[in-house]
Amino acid sequence: SIRLSENSLTGTIPTEIGLLSQLSSINLHDNDLTGSMPTEIGLLSQLSSINLCCIGLTGAIPTEIGLLSQLLSIRLSDNDLTGTIPTEIGLLS
Repeated sequence: SIRLSENSLTGTIPTEIGLLSQLSSINLHDNDLTGSMPTEIGLLSQLSSINLCCIGLTGAIPTEIGLLSQLLSIRLSDNDLTGTIPTEIGLLS
């Protein structure tokens, strides 16, 4: 798990996050990050929980989110996301 919520982290979520193949949860809420959610997040096959609320995300939710077959919870509120919710989310069970 990565739990770095309520800090003053800046910068972007690195694409290298996709290398953390055993990661089960990400909690970065309430930081000052910028940029979009990296598509490499779709490589995290063990990920069950994502909390990226209130961090300044921009852009679209990547379609690769639909590859996260273990995902039970996703929180993306209070960001500047654009576009539509990917239909791939409907593939999650």
